[in-house]
Amino acid sequence: MSIIENHAQPRLVRGVRLRWDDLRKQHWLLIPEGALKLNSTAAAILALCNGKRTLNMIAQELNKQYQGENMLEDVRHLLSRISERGLLTVEGIEPEPLPPNEKSNFSSGADLN
Repeated sequence: MSIIENHAQPRLVRGVRLRWDDLRKQHWLLIPEGALKLNSTAAAILALCNGKRTLNMIAQELNKQYQGENMLEDVRHLLSRISERGLLTVEGIEPEPLPPNEKSNFSSGADLN
């Protein structure tokens, strides 16, 4: 797993969006090949990834929301997983596209919890 540094400024790549499904009462990460179901913590982390906040800033913001929990390693782990899937860019470096056979792993309704 790739390690995202504390000073990294992550953001979702073009075409990837975070959405709340009011009908299902569920957070989703919409991607060109489908959607990934998110838990509320993953959605909160990804909502803060705007390309301006650093990993440390994101973790500090979540520490406030989660009453002093140290979120740094949880944030790093999630963002590393999202980055490995090619859905996150860090400090303006575009991820390498996945080979076509790996893109089929993104099916509608896949979980990312």
